[in-house]
Amino acid sequence: MSITMSGLRVFVDSATETSPVGIGVDDTVAKQVFYSRRGNGPIYRWLYEESLAHWRVRRMNSADFNTHKLSNASWKIVPETLQAQLGAHYLD
Repeated sequence: MSITMSGLRVFVDSATETSPVGIGVDDTVAKQVFYSRRGNGPIYRWLYEESLAHWRVRRMNSADFNTHKLSNASWKIVPETLQAQLGAHYLD
């Protein structure tokens, strides 16, 4: 699936011990949390809910969020199900 979304960036949490919201995470959970931002817009957190088999999105409050803990994610590591939801979320 090829989706063109100009200015879209996807990030992962570069902190290994805790997530930006202060919840301890291990490697398996951390791999299922992504962040997105388009242009200078808001940052969204994408968390995979295994029990629902769905990506849950939450708009982050920039005042409570340290963007320096994020690092760029390759589009190749973003699961196809999330790619599809990002496409629907960021419609041009």
